[in-house]
Amino acid sequence: MPTTTAKKKPRPRPEGGEDVDTAQLRRLLSALDAMREGNFRKRLPVSGEGLITDLAIAYNDIADRQQHILSELTRVQRVAGREGRHSERLQPGLGEGGWTKCVDAANSLVTDLVRPTGEFARVVAAMSDGDLTQRMDLRLDGQSLRGEPLRVARSVNGLVDQLSSIADEITRVTREVGTEGKLGGQARVRDADGSWRDLIDAVNTMSSRLTAQVRDIALVTTAVADGDLSHTVTVEVSGEMAQLKDTVDRMVDQLSSFASEVTRVAREVGTEGRLGGQADVRGVSGTWKDLTDSVNLMASNLTSQVRGISSVAQAVARGDLSQQITVSARGEVAELAETLNSMTATLQTFADEVTRVAREVGTEGILGGQADVPGVAGRWKDLTESVNYMADNLTAQVRDIAPRSPPRSPAAT
Repeated sequence: MPTTTAKKKPRPRPEGGEDVDTAQLRRLLSALDAMREGNFRKRLPVSGEGLITDLAIAYNDIADRQQHILSELTRVQRVAGREGRHSERLQPGLGEGGWTKCVDAANSLVTDLVRPTGEFARVVAAMSDGDLTQRMDLRLDGQSLRGEPLRVARSVNGLVDQLSSIADEITRVTREVGTEGKLGGQARVRDADGSWRDLIDAVNTMSSRLTAQVRDIALVTTAVADGDLSHTVTVEVSGEMAQLKDTVDRMVDQLSSFASEVTRVAREVGTEGRLGGQADVRGVSGTWKDLTDSVNLMASNLTSQVRGISSVAQAVARGDLSQQITVSARGEVAELAETLNSMTATLQTFADEVTRVAREVGTEGILGGQADVPGVAGRWKDLTESVNYMADNLTAQVRDIAPRSPPRSPAAT
């Protein structure tokens, strides 16, 4: 600082007996002591000229610059450290050399401390968005990280790698089991501990149980498809899978009961000839009820038809030709009914004609009678022709004998 040359005046002595320079030096010493203790707010009064004044000005300048650095450090610590504005830096103050280096060093320290935090925030933000491809850079301005920042970076990158491996394995297992239908898949992640191990174990347990449940249900349904109704779902299940198990087991029970009843009715009616059997399947509904009703209707219709045919056949066997099959029938059974009814009608006509001819020839003496049975064929035609042949022969013989007999005289009478 430029100084002006002035004529020295005698310095007054203070009341304590010390001269003015000594008193000012003591104030300077006191201020320096305060600065040494970290108090940069104390200032020396500046008045007059001379070395003491220059010392006071120099001290005040040093205190201002120290206070500036302290204020900037405090501001940046608050703004960057607490408020999270990591772009904030110390503003340069007066002075060069060490003062500038001090500000630059502080700013570089903030940058070095903030940059790993920014990298950490970037990677964590990517993780929270489901992006597991990001990693923290292990180099800073061309130099490898060291110490605590390096440990943090390696820990974060290890975490991302672990999560990526877990995500890949879980995705693979869920795709195989849930989409591709490849049961039995297991997630495998090396060096997984703690909650990660619990997560992997939970996924594998889910996959194992689902595999066992689906395979057991598939085994039962496959057996049903193959006609084996002896299997039921035995795997331990809960929730909706338990409902599915109960449904499948109930289905198997109903099918088994349905099959048993249909087999029993078919055996009784078709093999043992015990008509009138009906399938009784409890709790059946829908298509199974329709099938049961169809089987019972078939058995009922068959029973009615066979019994109707049997009744007519028994009547014919007893010589009663007045019976006709009246039960409703279709197809081959209807053809059989028509055949039996036609046979009965033919037998009735044959019997009537034979009876008429026998009565006329044998009882009434009316010779020449012939049995007329329309539509007769086979043995019935042969019988009819035999009766007519017999009547013809008898008529011819009797008529041949009758004219040669002499008339009887009254005297002989």
